Amino acid sequence: MSRPAFVGVDGRRVRVRVDGDADKPPVLLVHGIGRSLEDWDPQYERLSADYRVIAVDVPGFGFSDRPEGPITLSAFANGVLGAVDVLGEQRPLHIVGNSLGGAIAMQVLAQRPERVASLALINSAGFGREVTILLRILAMPVLGPLASRRTTRATATMLERSCYADTALASRERIDRAMAIAAKPHHGQVMLAAAVELATARGVKAGWRRQLAAFAALHPRPAMVIWGDQDKVLPAHHLEQARRVLPHAETHLLPGIGHMPQIECPDEFAALVLPFLDRASRAAVG
Repeated sequence: MSRPAFVGVDGRRVRVRVDGDADKPPVLLVHGIGRSLEDWDPQYERLSADYRVIAVDVPGFGFSDRPEGPITLSAFANGVLGAVDVLGEQRPLHIVGNSLGGAIAMQVLAQRPERVASLALINSAGFGREVTILLRILAMPVLGPLASRRTTRATATMLERSCYADTALASRERIDRAMAIAAKPHHGQVMLAAAVELATARGVKAGWRRQLAAFAALHPRPAMVIWGDQDKVLPAHHLEQARRVLPHAETHLLPGIGHMPQIECPDEFAALVLPFLDRASRAAVG
């Protein structure tokens, strides 16, 4: 299996991982806000037998450098595609996005529809206003700048536990990684800027959500939406709006699962995603 490495994108370092045969259809994995490509660890071996799997630390998050200019969904989408370009992958991508990664996937569709073969959106941002208070705090005028200056281990532990229905999955290794990411000089700035760009103290802003929905209707692609019914970050009733935005999408609600099905139930997750990718790949060829 591959190990993460850094590539240069517009003079900045972006961390990537590539697995599988380069001749197989390309699958791009995109993680959520403040996270890293390790969020897909249980899936690399499962997916790479049949696909070229590319995962990216979204610029500004994980261990990648922050993108140049304002922190926006467009900047995240450009940064991710820039890394894919550097890797020499120009075919349409099957994009699998978790949380904010789902919104980034839809933004790629909005900006570069020819680069998207299908969308698999996992507990995805972009379908509702409600979001955990832990992120809404960052969008508050006074508390946000204070909270973004320093991440304590207690805060990292709380954030990590919020990702899972079974909090035992918030292991020491995962909390240590969260602390290492938070120690990056730009981490707090990017988290704050992303929160202010995408949300308010009341919740996720409606404007960019409506824009993504409009582009999804304009550029229909094979789509699947998965949600855990115990999600503490983005509540599971957002799945109903996802069904309205993507009426053709295959949807699944997973009982007893939180915000990261790819980690919490890796076999069940792969058993849903792999057949979807197979159907989407055959449709793309046809």
